Amino acid sequence: MLDLLTDLAFIWAALIAFAVLAYVLFDGFDLGIGILFPFLADDHDRDQAMNSVAPVWDGNETWLILGGGGLLAAFPLAYAVVMPALYAPITAMLLGLVFRGVAFEFRWRTQHRKYLWDWSFALGSLVAAIAQGIALGALIQGIPVANRAYAGGWWNWLTWFSLITGLALAIGYALLGATWLILKTSGELQEQARRFAWITGLGTLALIGLVSLITPFLDPIFMQRWFAWPAILYTAPVPIFVALAALALFWGLRRRREAMPFLAAIALFVLSYIGLGISFYPYVVPPSLTIWDAAAPASSLKFLLVGALVLIPLILGYTILAYWVFRGKVDPKASYH
Repeated sequence: MLDLLTDLAFIWAALIAFAVLAYVLFDGFDLGIGILFPFLADDHDRDQAMNSVAPVWDGNETWLILGGGGLLAAFPLAYAVVMPALYAPITAMLLGLVFRGVAFEFRWRTQHRKYLWDWSFALGSLVAAIAQGIALGALIQGIPVANRAYAGGWWNWLTWFSLITGLALAIGYALLGATWLILKTSGELQEQARRFAWITGLGTLALIGLVSLITPFLDPIFMQRWFAWPAILYTAPVPIFVALAALALFWGLRRRREAMPFLAAIALFVLSYIGLGISFYPYVVPPSLTIWDAAAPASSLKFLLVGALVLIPLILGYTILAYWVFRGKVDPKASYH
């Protein structure tokens, strides 16, 4: 039974990690478009930018629901610890997503106060991105646990490190948004997006470097994972591949490629996520709760896995279909209703 619990807990940790990564990648670029929204030249460009994500933006958030619901079902102890620790940033994130969703619909149905919905879309996206980054930073720092419950205070999540990670994720999302616009648009909007991609690309790389330098000093376990022998043999390729992805990003921008900058930005996020995985494993709530400490009973994990094996292929299927149907450039004359 212990081996079954060990295997199922690991499988569920991998599924939740995949769902979170899918959310970051899929919803990251449309949050990034919202962050860039106030800097676009005019209403026509903002309409085009919004149209580029109109068919897929709400489906992208399915992965967030899957990740959060999976954490509650498969790792209830982790959920019970993380939620009280991160109530404030998670609440801010949800409010930001609500504001963004409402603005997405209402800005097309008003003319007199369209600017209010433009700013709601931008601020909702920015707040959601920063809140996600702050929650990540608080998790990296470590959540105090005593007697299987959160043992910290209301403001433990708010530190200089969590603010840095909040800024880093927001700028990273803006990079994803800019490279998505390069891929999906043309003309003056595409040129604006290239300029944004240069700025946000440099900012993202600088903040990835800063966070990567600080993280090993937050916990001795992180230091051992990255610099102890022989662990360094399998961690060293990560920063090397980050450098290669950065070169691909800027080469693609300089050579005016359309797909390569977006793919390189995705690679930067995936590699950063792998780095977090190397630091975290086997903890689901560092530095106190491992995957197996927080897992639900094996019978529950087994039952839930049956549902996941049906649900996840369906989500992947309609996601792929949506992106295939709406492939290609955005029609500048189209509108979203």
